[in-house]
Amino acid sequence: MAELPPLRDVIARHGLAAKHSLGQHFLLDGNLTDRIVREAGDLSGRHVIEIGPGPGGLTRSLLGSSAASITAIELDRRAIGAMTELAAIAGDRLRVIQGDALSVDATSLVPAPRQIIANLPYNIASPLLVRWLRHAASFERLMLMFQQEVAERICAEPDSSAYGRLSVLTQWTCETRIVMRLPPTAFTPPPKVWSAVVGLTPHAVQPDPALFSRMEALTAAAFGQRRKMLRGSLRGMGGEALLARAEINPERRAETLSVAEFDRLVRLTG
Repeated sequence: MAELPPLRDVIARHGLAAKHSLGQHFLLDGNLTDRIVREAGDLSGRHVIEIGPGPGGLTRSLLGSSAASITAIELDRRAIGAMTELAAIAGDRLRVIQGDALSVDATSLVPAPRQIIANLPYNIASPLLVRWLRHAASFERLMLMFQQEVAERICAEPDSSAYGRLSVLTQWTCETRIVMRLPPTAFTPPPKVWSAVVGLTPHAVQPDPALFSRMEALTAAAFGQRRKMLRGSLRGMGGEALLARAEINPERRAETLSVAEFDRLVRLTG
């Protein structure tokens, strides 16, 4: 691949000042983006999807890997110009799609084995994650950057302040781990909070779509009012009778239940 122009020159040429409305905070340090890609493991033969590449900092590290292909989804027209310039140099391995990641079916973009590796726009990170969890079996791995607070919620243990609906949905479908934390100064412009990269490896056995939908409803009800006992928060889904069948004390609160207990509950709601 031909030598790439400096990222800051690309940003200036395309007027790519980060937009708060798009949740943009660019990661331009090649050492950090290279490390994120290494954490994803051997990418030989893998087809990688990147969300919100911006000027292409992480994309450059992906192109430097052994990935078979990289497909980048970008909403910002300014960034499309920068990414198109990069694609012209990279050749067939990089495809750039302009669109909203929330309305794109990632599983239809590339063949398996596929991974998602991305510094996610903060304002849509959680909805994107839940969307992908519904089809977790379609992905070999996800390596995703979040605000640190969201990353900690994803990986939280039961009976902790961070444990909630996102923790259950993610850990029910994936093994999760925080692989690195980044200070605000790592980004341009610096966000007000720390960020963290979470590695997610889908479990070998996944819930079917109907069961996943029921878990979404169950966790929404259970965590809707955290101070409520389960007999009250789950009244509309069977309440005490459901909890009795699952052998769960109705006076417990949602944040005390393990993922395994939520799994037991949801399988009784069908």
